[in-house]
Amino acid sequence: MATMWRRAMMYLGLGPDDEYDDYDYEVAAEPPARPAARYAPEPVPPEPAVGAVRPMPAREREPEPLPQQSPLRPRGAVVRPIVTQPSPKPHAMSPSSFNEAQEVADKFMAGVPVIVNLQGVERELSRRLVDFASGLCYGLKGQMERVTTQVYLLTPSDVQVSDEDRRRLQERSS
Repeated sequence: MATMWRRAMMYLGLGPDDEYDDYDYEVAAEPPARPAARYAPEPVPPEPAVGAVRPMPAREREPEPLPQQSPLRPRGAVVRPIVTQPSPKPHAMSPSSFNEAQEVADKFMAGVPVIVNLQGVERELSRRLVDFASGLCYGLKGQMERVTTQVYLLTPSDVQVSDEDRRRLQERSS
């Protein structure tokens, strides 16, 4: 079994460096010199000095292809106002095991702000959950902030929590 793992690691290039000491790395020698030509090559006439770019007349230009229309995007240039929806109510949870980290991620990915209360949780579990939550926020371009001691607010990138809601969170968790 150990031999199989060792071979797999060597195949992937993850083995120790001393395994590669057997290889000799040779520097490529200079190419041999070309033999002298028996006859002189014919001179190439220089090209006439003309600009490198020649504009095409307007009637010869090909029309630019239209971008692919997706079924979700309306055709034509229509400007419509963006309707802002109120941010969803934050989901509060007090996890008691690391298995509940998936619920945090599911709510966060659904665009719901998550309040994670780690008060009364073992130190090691608290550290693991904070690491998980910070990685989740970083990976999905969200934001994680500490509301009070051991209480964190995870906010998805497309959601904004108002200052009034933040104040209420701080008061509630104090």
